[in-house]
Amino acid sequence: MQQLTIRLKSGQPQKRFSEAFKKEVVRDYEQGILNKDQIQIKYGLGGNSTVLKWCRKYGKFDYTKRKPTGRLMKDPHQRIKELEAKLKKSELKVKVYEKLIEVTNRELDTDIIKKIEAKLSENWQQKKD
Repeated sequence: MQQLTIRLKSGQPQKRFSEAFKKEVVRDYEQGILNKDQIQIKYGLGGNSTVLKWCRKYGKFDYTKRKPTGRLMKDPHQRIKELEAKLKKSELKVKVYEKLIEVTNRELDTDIIKKIEAKLSENWQQKKD
């Protein structure tokens, strides 16, 4: 008859906790008295996600996984169309503003751009000094 050898993982064996204990830990966490790290020390819990897993299962709050941050990439062709539409709109605005300046200059018989540049230059000098 051959001998059976069982190899154990190195480190501490995994602990099993009762459902009542898990609920108590979640209640302490949700009351906000202790943070996750303090609860892990208080109850001797290992693993970084143990408390969060229990909160998802037994907690009163929504502990859904975080959604990826940032913007999801759209279809490149669709994105190009959107950017082209924005560019066209901006170009139209520039034409309107240029026409407005032209009409204002003609009505006031002055150069508005030069006056604005002079005013900006004065303000910049005052801030510099």
